[in-house]
Amino acid sequence: MSYDLIVIGSGPGGYVCAIKAAQLGLKVAVVEKRATYGGTCLNIGCIPSKALLHASEMFDEVGHLDALGIKVAKPKLDLPVMLAHKDATVKSNVDGVAYLFKKNKIDGHIGTGSIAAPGKVVVTKEDGTSETLETKAIVIATGSDSAPLPGVTVDEQRIVTSTGALELTKVPGKLLVVGAGVIGLELGSVWRRLGAEVTVVEYLDRILPGMDGDVAKQFQRLLDKQGFAFKLGTKVTGVDTSGKTLKVTVEPAAGGAAETLEADVVLVSIGRRPFTEGLGLEGVGVELDERKRVKVDVHYQTNVAGIYAIGDVIAGPMLAHKAEDEGVAVAEILAGQAGHVNYGAIPSVVYTSPEVATVGATEEELKAAGIAYKVGKFPFSANGRARAMLATDGFVKVLADATTDRLLGAHIVGKGAGEMIHEAVVLMEFAGSAEDLARSTHAHPTMSESIKEAALAAWFKPIHM
Repeated sequence: MSYDLIVIGSGPGGYVCAIKAAQLGLKVAVVEKRATYGGTCLNIGCIPSKALLHASEMFDEVGHLDALGIKVAKPKLDLPVMLAHKDATVKSNVDGVAYLFKKNKIDGHIGTGSIAAPGKVVVTKEDGTSETLETKAIVIATGSDSAPLPGVTVDEQRIVTSTGALELTKVPGKLLVVGAGVIGLELGSVWRRLGAEVTVVEYLDRILPGMDGDVAKQFQRLLDKQGFAFKLGTKVTGVDTSGKTLKVTVEPAAGGAAETLEADVVLVSIGRRPFTEGLGLEGVGVELDERKRVKVDVHYQTNVAGIYAIGDVIAGPMLAHKAEDEGVAVAEILAGQAGHVNYGAIPSVVYTSPEVATVGATEEELKAAGIAYKVGKFPFSANGRARAMLATDGFVKVLADATTDRLLGAHIVGKGAGEMIHEAVVLMEFAGSAEDLARSTHAHPTMSESIKEAALAAWFKPIHM
C-alpha cells in the first residue's frame, strides 16, 4: 500500500498531524501499537488523570461547603464508580479519534511500526505477522514513557508510574511520590484529596523545576496547607518490598545520613524519556542526541530525507499541545505550506487545585539572559469574584520588557489558571505589550480581571491594590 504520509504513533502529535495532512489533500496512514488510538495522553495520561483530578476535587469541595451556608453530610467515596468515570472519559476520547480518522479517510494500522528504509514502514502485528507500507514521507510521533529510577523496580501495584497510579483499587494509607514535577504533584493531589497521606521526595531544593521560582514557593505553601509533606534536596536510594509496607531509603542529595520512610505505594515520577527504541532508526541512519531524542532541523526533518519527527521524541517541552502544533506544522510543510510553531508562547499547566499556569520566560531566565524587565503582580485576595467564590489563594504575575513593554511571560497560581493563561498566550503570539493587556476591557466581576490588574502593575499602577 502506498501513501503520501505515514505517521508512527497516534498520540496528540500523531493524530493531529494525520488529520491536518488529510485535510490538506494527502493520502495518510497511521500506525499505532495500542489497540486504541490516542497514545499515552488519551489512554493513560492527560485525559484519565484530569478525570480523576476533577472527581477528587469535587469530592473535596463537597466536604468544605459550610462557609457557603450549605450543610451536607460527610461525603463517602465510591472509588470503583470514580474509576469507571475515568474509563468512560478515556473511551469517549479514543473513540472520537477513531471517528475523526474515518471521517478524514485515514487508514489505521494496529501494530508496532518500524522504519525499514526511507519510504518503507513495517507494521508487526500481535500475532507476529507483518506488512510493509510504502510512503513518500514518514513522521515519527511515538511520544515518551516514564523515566526509571535506578535500583527501583516498578510493578505497577505497589511501586507505580503514572500508569499504575491511575489504576489503584483502594486509597493508599501512605503515598510516597518521587519527584516534585507536574505529574507527581497532580497525582499526589488526587490521592491526597481522597484520604492518603502524601510525602513528596525531590532531589532538587524546590518543587516544579523550571517554573518561575516565585510561583513555586507560593504553590508549595498552598500544598503544605493541604497536607502535603515535602522532603526537598533528598534522593531515594532504594525500596525494600519484602514487608507488608514498603521501606523507602532516602538521604540528602548533597550527602549525609540516610533515613527510612514507610509507604503503602511509591509513585515514581522523575520525568519522561523519548520512546525511540525499536523503530529501526539506527538501521536507516537517523541521528539521535545525547538524550536519545531524534535530531531534526527547523522543518522537523531528520538527517534522512523524508523522515520527520515531532512531539516528545524531539527537543523541547514534553507537552501534548506542543506536539499537536508541531503535527500541524509538519503537515503544512509536506503540503507545500509554511508550517511554524512559536516556542516562546507555549503554555504549561499544573492541573491541581489551585492550578498553576505559565507561558513565556521566568524571572530566573530573564536575569540569566541579562534582559531588563518589569514585574506586575496582583493577588486574587484583592479580586471581587475570587472573594465571592472563596478562591483567593494565589496571584497573577506578568513580566514585560523594561524598554519596549512587550510581554515576556505570564504566571498564574489560582482557581482556573489553566483557562485564564490563554489571553497572555494570544497577546504574546501577536507581540503585544503590558499596556495592551492593561487597556483591554475585562468583564467585571471575573477572576481574569486580576490579569488586567497585573498588567496595569507592570505598565503603570494597578487600580484595586
